[in-house]
Amino acid sequence: MVRASRVRVVGVVVGLTGVLVVSAASSSLADTSQAIGTVDAAPTMRNLGTLPGGTFSAGQAVNASGEVAGTATTADGARHAFRWTASGGMEDLGALGGTNSSAQAINARGEVAGTADTASGDPHAFRWTASGGMEDLGTLGGASSSGNAINDRGQVAGLASTPDTASHAFRWTPEGGMEDLGTLGGGYSATASFSSAMNAKGQVVGTAATGTGPAHAFRWTSSVGMQDLGTLIDPSPGTESTGWAINARGQVVGYAASSTGWNHAFRWTASRGMQDLGTLGGRESGATVINSRGQVAGYSLLADGYTTHPFRWTPSGGMQDLGTLGGEGAIAIPIPVATGINDRGYVVGSAFTAGGERHAYRWTPAGGMEDLGTLGGKDSGAAAINARGQVTGTAATTDSRGHAFLWTP
Repeated sequence: MVRASRVRVVGVVVGLTGVLVVSAASSSLADTSQAIGTVDAAPTMRNLGTLPGGTFSAGQAVNASGEVAGTATTADGARHAFRWTASGGMEDLGALGGTNSSAQAINARGEVAGTADTASGDPHAFRWTASGGMEDLGTLGGASSSGNAINDRGQVAGLASTPDTASHAFRWTPEGGMEDLGTLGGGYSATASFSSAMNAKGQVVGTAATGTGPAHAFRWTSSVGMQDLGTLIDPSPGTESTGWAINARGQVVGYAASSTGWNHAFRWTASRGMQDLGTLGGRESGATVINSRGQVAGYSLLADGYTTHPFRWTPSGGMQDLGTLGGEGAIAIPIPVATGINDRGYVVGSAFTAGGERHAYRWTPAGGMEDLGTLGGKDSGAAAINARGQVTGTAATTDSRGHAFLWTP
């Protein structure tokens, strides 16, 4: 198993109270201050509302058209995946005969991937399309599965159980169904749980147990299969690594244990192998997202050993400290963190303000870190950014309930 990092990146979910970004009582949609389509002062943070009768929603992913996928509560307290569009508002995607569902990703065609309960109560990966609704992607012979990523070809990557209760990474395609991606000789494998775990070519990134025990980052391709990306060497080899994200060029980022035992952010390329991206002066760092230009965003400890700042790394400029919104980070919850980067090099995430609140931010090379504000409450967090610079996430309303938002410059 992968050793838990001393600075643990929590998933991109927002809590029901106090909106905490990390990967997730009563307001009425008739209340115009929180209704679907509410627009604040420019730039626009649009309140996407909730499902009818629900009180909470969280935006998880946004495509280039500004369509948002996420999770929201229903009138009976269940959690359901949703897709939001400017023309249709928030649409309940339902479940697979069970109670709950959640959306993790959306592609350019508005197709959604995630996980939903079946009638037996077991969670299964799904793909939702406007024409076909929610489709059960099945398992690898076991009881459960989860969908984590979807590309523009409608392929889904995730994690599924096998008949012997092991967990294996999978890739599902409309033509071939669910394919077991195997392991690196050990008992389990797992696709990354946030950001993109699969690119447009259907290449998958994740983490798998090796035959010797420690887990390693992998890249899976249809031509080669599962490739062990190894570990860092500084100067002696580390023991383990974790893969988080992959770009259109097949470059992978994540974190790997150095010979000192502390994790460092890495970028892996076919030509150079695993490259240590360093830190911002501290002992530990982790890379969470990468764009098609090979620019990387993530988090790093500072020299004081406990403050965490987000970074952007570029091949030409190295690791750049993105700062904060006036507050500081914390070792237990690494805020500020970076949860998204687009091809213009814009980074989004969450950071502390001088008053100790957590706010969503968007960082640009020209303007630095911009506070995206809230929906009238204290906290907010950004989960993803699209090519147009639009941001989705979750923000507290005036009555401290978390609602999904779409922020537009």
